[in-house]
Amino acid sequence: MPLFPPDVSVTVLVDGRPLAAYVRAYESDGRVYAPVAPLLTRLADRFWFEGDTLHIERAGRGVSVRLEPRFRGELDGTYVPAGPVLRALGAAVRYDPSARRLAVTLPKERALASPSPFDPSQRGVAPNPVFTPVAPPTPRPVWTGSPLPRRTALPYPPRAFRPQREH
Repeated sequence: MPLFPPDVSVTVLVDGRPLAAYVRAYESDGRVYAPVAPLLTRLADRFWFEGDTLHIERAGRGVSVRLEPRFRGELDGTYVPAGPVLRALGAAVRYDPSARRLAVTLPKERALASPSPFDPSQRGVAPNPVFTPVAPPTPRPVWTGSPLPRRTALPYPPRAFRPQREH
């Protein structure tokens, strides 16, 4: 894999939106290489290094990419072949060489559904009785007369505002 991309870069679209990246993807020998950060770090659920191999997982699918030894444990400056890696993670990838555009379409995730409400008649299970104690009443305040003013002595005037004596 080439280390530095040539002047002409490839635009990466993820679900129709351009991927904002400081380092751009590029084409070399008919294959598109994309930086691991931010493309795969944004799309993957998790990734880790084992020696010189980068393991990437997304939605239960995984792929392993062997890196050059100088990139061991580093994401900055690391490029991977975009098409095979993204397809292994379940994404649809289409490259338009005339527009230099790589379109990545992620599979739709299933919507989360809330469970149905509990109905003991359908399940044949009776709910457990719950004991909730009755809270004791709040005691009423006792009237002891009108409130008294504060009796703490305050220095007058405060030390910060005392005039300086002239000698």
